[in-house]
Amino acid sequence: MKSLKIKTQFKEATSYVNESRYYIIVSIFIFIFGALIGFLFQNEFSAMINEILKDLLNKTAGLNTPEMVFFILQNNLQSSFLTIIGGIFLGIFPIISGLTNGIVLGYVLSKVTEISGITEWWRLLPHGIFELPAIFVSFGLGIKLGLSWFIPQKRRWKEFKRRFYNSINVFLMIIIPLLILAAIIEGILIGLLR
Repeated sequence: MKSLKIKTQFKEATSYVNESRYYIIVSIFIFIFGALIGFLFQNEFSAMINEILKDLLNKTAGLNTPEMVFFILQNNLQSSFLTIIGGIFLGIFPIISGLTNGIVLGYVLSKVTEISGITEWWRLLPHGIFELPAIFVSFGLGIKLGLSWFIPQKRRWKEFKRRFYNSINVFLMIIIPLLILAAIIEGILIGLLR
C-alpha cells in the first residue's frame, strides 16, 4: 500500500516537472546568462566571489569524506528548498538565485581556464551531473509558484495551493534523491582530489 502511494506521488512529481518544463528552461537560460556574465566580467566580481569561496573553503577545511558529503547535501537541500519557497515572492528569489549561482560558476570557469585551460572543464562535469538538474528544477518551480499571483483572482488561491503542493512533492520525490546522489559523487571526488 505504501509503495503504491510512493509510486503515485512520484508519477505526480514527474508529471508536474513536465508541466513546468518551460519555467525550468527559462531558469536554465537565466543561469547560463549569469555564467556568461561571471565568465566575461570576472574582474568586477572577483572581490565578492573570492570572499564567498574563501568562506566555503574555511567551512569545509578538515572535513573527511562522509562529513563533506553531508555538508554538500545539507547546503544543496537548503538552497533548493529556499529557492522553491522563496518563489512565493513573485518568483524574484529564484531568478536572483539562478543569476548569482550562474555568475559564481562563470567566475570559477574563467579562473580554471586562466590557470589550466578550457580542457580542465571536464573535471567539473561529475560535480553537476545530478546537482544542476535538481537546482534548475528548483529554480523553475520557484518561478512558477511566484507567477501564480498573476492568475485571475477567481482561480488564484486554488492554483497557488496546487503549485505549492506539487512543488513540495517534486522536492521530496525528485530533487532530494538527485541531491543525495550529487553529494555522494561530489564528496567522494573532493576526497580523492585532496
